[in-house]
Amino acid sequence: MSPSPPEQHKAFASEKGPVSLALVTVSDSRQPDTDDNRFYMETQVSQAGHQLVGYHLIKDEPDQVIKVLDLLAVGEAQIIIFNGGTGISRRDTTYDALSSKLEKTLPGFGELFRKLSYEEIGSAAMMSRATAGVYRNKIIISTPGSPAALRLAWEKLIEPELTHLAWEVVR
Repeated sequence: MSPSPPEQHKAFASEKGPVSLALVTVSDSRQPDTDDNRFYMETQVSQAGHQLVGYHLIKDEPDQVIKVLDLLAVGEAQIIIFNGGTGISRRDTTYDALSSKLEKTLPGFGELFRKLSYEEIGSAAMMSRATAGVYRNKIIISTPGSPAALRLAWEKLIEPELTHLAWEVVR
């Protein structure tokens, strides 16, 4: 039996070499030395054989989100992961800022994330506005800021498709 098209794409993409990622933590309370998501992602990206080529810690302010998005969109990162600011409180503005810039959306990411999150935390998962899409030929992914949410997104959705996403957006 021959491999399915997604399996063929993944195999081809994996031959392209390591993927470069940037991480943006959006938080009003974290500091670089207390950002557990940063430490987790540094380890995970390295263990997966990829490269973390950028890290920013910003406040949940729309102008800061847009500024770092535009900065990273002209850099070497193929995939930019934002974590934080995806909820529904007044201070949660990351989703709004990013969604206004996405040229293409990947609705399946948010749908799958909320499904998986529901299995772990129940109905509170409906308050997540996790999203993903494409901006200037970069994959943009936005997850909640809790360490458990970022781990879930990385392990179940992002890492398994990482090379495929990076390849697909520029082919």
